[in-house]
Amino acid sequence: MSDLVASIKASDMHGHSPGLVLRSLVIGLTAFLTVVDLFATQAILPSLTRHYGVTPAAMGFAVNASTMGMAIAGLVVGFFSPHIDRRLGILVSLIVLAVPTALLASAPDLTVFTILRVAQGLCMASAFALTLAYLGEQCSAMDAGGAFAAYITGNVASNLVGRLISAAVADGLGLASNFYFFAALNLAGAVLVYFTIQRVQPMHAMPADQTPFAAMLAHWRSPQLRAAFAIGFCILFAFIGTFTFVNFVLVRPPLNLGMMDLGFVYFVFAPSVVTTLFAGKAVARFGTRPSIWAALAIAVVGLPLMLSAHLAEVLAGMVLVGVGTFFAQACATGFVGQAARDNRGVASGTYLACYFLGGLAGSAVLGQLFDRFGWAACVAGVGAALAAAALLTTRLVVTPPSAGSPA
Repeated sequence: MSDLVASIKASDMHGHSPGLVLRSLVIGLTAFLTVVDLFATQAILPSLTRHYGVTPAAMGFAVNASTMGMAIAGLVVGFFSPHIDRRLGILVSLIVLAVPTALLASAPDLTVFTILRVAQGLCMASAFALTLAYLGEQCSAMDAGGAFAAYITGNVASNLVGRLISAAVADGLGLASNFYFFAALNLAGAVLVYFTIQRVQPMHAMPADQTPFAAMLAHWRSPQLRAAFAIGFCILFAFIGTFTFVNFVLVRPPLNLGMMDLGFVYFVFAPSVVTTLFAGKAVARFGTRPSIWAALAIAVVGLPLMLSAHLAEVLAGMVLVGVGTFFAQACATGFVGQAARDNRGVASGTYLACYFLGGLAGSAVLGQLFDRFGWAACVAGVGAALAAAALLTTRLVVTPPSAGSPA
């Protein structure tokens, strides 16, 4: 990013970025175009379920199979991060991402659909992990929180706008056109990266005698990082459980929403776009643990509202869960960048692998609860995951570096 890198370098010298708004916009837009495929397909879950003639749990697992690919890619990219050119890696990932996205338009059965979603996840997570590593390496300590918050905010925006676009295109032009449109968005992301990200050498290279596997083990030996990885797992577990299966609640009696109405429901993410931007400031003022606890508490308050038979209360609950989980994710992501003093690419990859494995587990476990016992049981499972994340947050304490160790 010629402009972005220049502003980041200025932040290193002056403690804050003079082009903060422009930089945040570019970071957020990059995140949006990187992960827009991840959750947009959830907006058309009921239509896909009818198209393939399967159960909600089976279709939900297939759609969220992308998280399996993302978990795998997070680990692989983390392992080889010190040797990967950030710009080239992000660019290639987004170009290749367009291929499985377009092929989804003609997937003949659920098995092929699932494989293509895994392939999408491999590409999305590669770009995602490399961008997080890039930000962690190029931002000053003061700017890092804001940069990560801007990136997660772009992720939030992709949930809102991506779902709206998916519902509108599928409703007006059909399911196939929906996937072709998102393939074009993937290529637009590659164009953005080509013109904005400047080639830089990866920083924090690991010693010659240390393997990526040894670096990952070193991170797992840290109680703080272990807790952060587990929190990421719990957050996406809860998020997937909420926003995958609530779609089926919304289209069934007594709510009975149509396809386009279901798309507009996802304006519930609009408050999250704003609130997530303040995650970095909240952590700087109140600390990581209080910020995550407050975010998780907000999400928990929303759970009983989603059990209501009244649309307004269900939507209010979805707003609170969205605000809480995205805010907590931004705080946890920034914490990993702080707590991992070296090999941050490996740390980011490990965190993302745990985060997306949580999404896959949430889809499988909560899908079975939904199919077998109903929506209330699914919501209870979400609550248990949020409670586990709150308990793990007690361990998020950054220890000062020992004398003589690199900062």
